[in-house]
Amino acid sequence: MSKKSNSRFILGLAVAFLLPLSFYFIAKSLSKDKIHLPGRYGVERVDSNVVDGVLQTDTIYHKVADLQLTNQLGDNVSLNKDLEGRIMVVSFFFINCPDVCPKMASNIGLLQKAFRKNPKMENGLDYSVHFVSISVDPTKDTVQALRLYADSYKANHDHWWFLTGDKQSIYNYARNELKLAVGAGDGGADDFLHSQKLVLIDAKRNIRGYYDGLDVVQVKKCADDMVLLTMEKERKKK
Repeated sequence: MSKKSNSRFILGLAVAFLLPLSFYFIAKSLSKDKIHLPGRYGVERVDSNVVDGVLQTDTIYHKVADLQLTNQLGDNVSLNKDLEGRIMVVSFFFINCPDVCPKMASNIGLLQKAFRKNPKMENGLDYSVHFVSISVDPTKDTVQALRLYADSYKANHDHWWFLTGDKQSIYNYARNELKLAVGAGDGGADDFLHSQKLVLIDAKRNIRGYYDGLDVVQVKKCADDMVLLTMEKERKKK
């Protein structure tokens, strides 16, 4: 147990301290056009067309629909409207979760720390990325309880939302919009879902990655992909 704890501690430190280095090396690679952007998930259809006798295809990927909930400040928010143009990292939790959720929240806290505003970076990464943690037990997880929970993880309320609201809407979002493998259900009173995945969604609402929120190596990969998507946005602006 001691060895496992030490390993997790070392990996945690690696995530915290190596993320800024990731920004540097990824930016350096980007300047040389040697970069592999995260792929897209959820093929909806493939359109085909013949142009000058040549068959051309265009893959259409799933775009995540909007979800309207209430955050830890009591504000009614729309993920697609209020966070328009931002990259999102979405996770699911419930306050009374004894083991998985606290570990995942701590790892998201590392990501938040890595993406805090850095005056040396021209685009201010914290304004491009938003963390979204959605309660799967919204009846019990009230706004007041979410505020206390968010504060316990030193969440920046402007960039990390803890959300509650209609259970059926939340469960539909997890299953049908984010395509999480959490089993069938209708969001009713006896339905309960939970996932330790972090879902990375780009500014156009395409799903760009799934990561184990308990694995700091996967969390590090998520951070790298977040940087790539941020720089993808910057390149498109030029």
